[in-house]
Amino acid sequence: MTLLLLDSASLWYRAFYGLPQSMVSPSGQPVNAIRGYLDSVARMAITYQPDRIVACLDGDWRPSWRTELIPEYKANRAEEESEDGSMSEAAEELEILEAQVPVIMEVLDLIGIPLIGIDDYEADDVIATLSVREPGPTFIVTGDRDLFQLVDDKRKIKVAYIAKGISQHELVDLKWIKNKYEIPGDRYALFATFRGDPSDGLPGARGIGPKGAAIIANNFASIEEVITAAQDSNPILSGALQKKIVESTNYLRRAEVVVNCVANLRLPKGPFVLPKKAPNSKALEILAKNHGIESSVKRLLSALEL
Repeated sequence: MTLLLLDSASLWYRAFYGLPQSMVSPSGQPVNAIRGYLDSVARMAITYQPDRIVACLDGDWRPSWRTELIPEYKANRAEEESEDGSMSEAAEELEILEAQVPVIMEVLDLIGIPLIGIDDYEADDVIATLSVREPGPTFIVTGDRDLFQLVDDKRKIKVAYIAKGISQHELVDLKWIKNKYEIPGDRYALFATFRGDPSDGLPGARGIGPKGAAIIANNFASIEEVITAAQDSNPILSGALQKKIVESTNYLRRAEVVVNCVANLRLPKGPFVLPKKAPNSKALEILAKNHGIESSVKRLLSALEL
């Protein structure tokens, strides 16, 4: 049975910033993130025809154990005040978005779609655990390339990558990763650890960059293999690359833990099969009317054949 795993924060952020705040409820509250999220899930459901769906949530988007290893992790996304002490424009927008999130979760709950998040872990870790534990085929809906590390052709795990939007999303398998980054598709996490990711506050190994990271990923399968090769002056690595790796050893060992998703969380048992009808249809109807999201709810129910 096909499983659809939703990186929920990725979806509602993109919906919020991709649709105008002029979309409002009868009481005048913005509902752009709500409508965009529900419409996106409907489009994905029509495309991939899932029997099972799980909305995966951040228990903490900056888990303490990750920031203890690398304090800069996602620090660039943290709220900042304006110079005069007032809320920045970004913080104000975040408040508008956060006010819509409970409605999204209530709609999903009333439809019968489970929401799963674990304290001090990210949605990525929930997705990793479910993708490994549950039988495929599995489609992971996200705009986060970190989750490319979970792609597994044998287990039929693919990423529906929505960075370019839902209608232009790309289906990522091992061949896609190989063509995009010129590395073995199953070594994306290794590649990303060396390359870094500025959007997550991860600098990568100093001076190596994407080209050096690709050389490494094409010749080695683990961080420790790379470090040993650099320390032993392995001729596969240039002298300059060896030096940079040795100098970055401490960072690399910490970054490896931060970059790799946790795939062994204790989560509710499945199978997460969609209901044959929305279990709380009357409450759902009232909620949709109160927030002026009837059309989006109707589209999602139709897409799920509920």
